[in-house]
Amino acid sequence: MIKEMVCIICPMSCRMSVEMDKKKVISVSHNGCVRGVKYANEEMTNPTRMVTSTVVLKNAALTRLPVMTQAPVPKRKVADVMKQINKVKVKAPVKMYDVIIENVARTGVNVVASRSMDAIK
Repeated sequence: MIKEMVCIICPMSCRMSVEMDKKKVISVSHNGCVRGVKYANEEMTNPTRMVTSTVVLKNAALTRLPVMTQAPVPKRKVADVMKQINKVKVKAPVKMYDVIIENVARTGVNVVASRSMDAIK
């Protein structure tokens, strides 16, 4: 099976052809650099995504706190990550990079605050 994909690693946006055998990459062609080969292998065998969202924030001037995963999570787990994020309520004050959820959806990745928020005085 041959899969066509666009590499997103660098600004060249190479249109690559990836030849697959079941769940294994056999060859990658039309890549402009070696990073494309690595990206194609990862994307075809174990795609991951960073997740950014917001959670309910109490006791602050704003009602939502932006959050993000500290590392990419498996693409198949993104919906589970979002379900867990959507249940969270945080009370200010919060510092940037405070852990909001540990080991979200059993991925081994934490969800952290992506900005600081002071409490209302």
